[in-house]
Amino acid sequence: MKQKLLYIDGEWNQAATGAHSNIVDPGTGESIASVARGSPDDASRAIQAARQAFDHGPWPHLTAIERSQRLNALARALSDEAEEIARLEALNVGKTLAEGRADVQDAIAAFDYFARVIATESGTMNDAAAHVISMTLREPVGVCGLITPWNYPILQAAWKLAPALAAGNTVVMKPASLTPLSTHRLAELVDQVGFPRGVFNLVTGGTDVGQTLAASAEVDLISLTGSNAAGAAVMQAATSNFKRISLELGGKNPHVVFADADLDCALDYALNAAFFNAGQMCSAGSRLLLERSIHDSFVAALTERIARIRVGHGLSEGTQMGPVISAQQRDRVLGLVAGAVEEGAQLLCGGRSPKGTPFETGFWVEPTLLAGVQGSMRVVREEIFGPVITVECFDGEDEAVAFANDTPFGLASGLWTRDIARANRVLRRLRTATVWVNDYNVALPHAPWGGYKASGIGRELSRAGLDEYTELKHAYINFEPKPMGWF
Repeated sequence: MKQKLLYIDGEWNQAATGAHSNIVDPGTGESIASVARGSPDDASRAIQAARQAFDHGPWPHLTAIERSQRLNALARALSDEAEEIARLEALNVGKTLAEGRADVQDAIAAFDYFARVIATESGTMNDAAAHVISMTLREPVGVCGLITPWNYPILQAAWKLAPALAAGNTVVMKPASLTPLSTHRLAELVDQVGFPRGVFNLVTGGTDVGQTLAASAEVDLISLTGSNAAGAAVMQAATSNFKRISLELGGKNPHVVFADADLDCALDYALNAAFFNAGQMCSAGSRLLLERSIHDSFVAALTERIARIRVGHGLSEGTQMGPVISAQQRDRVLGLVAGAVEEGAQLLCGGRSPKGTPFETGFWVEPTLLAGVQGSMRVVREEIFGPVITVECFDGEDEAVAFANDTPFGLASGLWTRDIARANRVLRRLRTATVWVNDYNVALPHAPWGGYKASGIGRELSRAGLDEYTELKHAYINFEPKPMGWF
């Protein structure tokens, strides 16, 4: 099995220690690749390459049009390899091939969007006296450390890399150690398209690589999508030079259904919100809040539909939901479910690993439904990151909002009602950065993505996502200076 290498300063390198990691298919537990395991020394070499490329290379000084053209070329290369990368996502993450294809298309859309935005970029002239030019300029931040999660590898790589490069920065990217394969293929495409040396660097490895990026005084910005624990560690390490920080962290997302909603549609979306990618989404609608008058019938219909979900390998035809990423994740999810039952929740379906073929190997959790939960339960307070729906019951608008906001997180929420006035009232009261009304889990490249409260700092996508990777400068030119005579 040929080892996949690090990409530093325009060249493929072995890890300094010679170490490597075996990457497994979560559907079988079998090794599918060998990837160089970078060390802090490798990360430091990549940082220096990015520093040199930013301080002395051509990339930050190219015109916006030239950078746009390079991003467009990368988008085309990604499009040409879309099916291969989708298969890598299914094989390495465990998601279905259809989900992998959707992720690749969304990644292409991100490169396309930021290529178009940067092509229209220009400074702003401010009002000033006739003998003065006052300009507001946006300039690249510098060297960016980009740390991506294991659940959406190619998508999150694109969401960070596209605006970082569009703005003229240089980058060191560190993918999750469990799922580096699609990001490695993206690095090969970057090399193929031909960016200047040191503009893009890839270091695969463990948390010590990420900590090196966060702590380095040579890194000007760190962007992480991951757990709250990882976000806290990055914030502490980043005080070395008070670098810019962008964090997209966890979510515990309420999905509120009022009695006047289109219930058939709400039911369908409740399933999608919780079980796409086996529930391994920061935006998963795992907290279902039902108005009391529809609770029993909705839960009965939900139980029946969940029982029909086809679980299997992501590359198998007809699979609707794949495995979770690892044995550790499987055990954590099942432990949270068992704990909820001990606290008094009702297990209506799932809650175990499925039996028989092909479930003898790999990391499996049945689609699970818990009713009768209370807001104080651990399963309601903590992010599950697995195929589990918990159901709470509310009476009226005020209680729905109170329950929905009773969480340390604030990433996303869903809301179902035919009453447009109610929708407008409630969405304004929900303390989440995204609210979907009569829909769920839609992300658009021109709309911001991020979180309130413990769900993060900063925004990805949209113009706001590009601004994260720029510094704002005021330039003031006086063409007729005169002595002030003050002193």
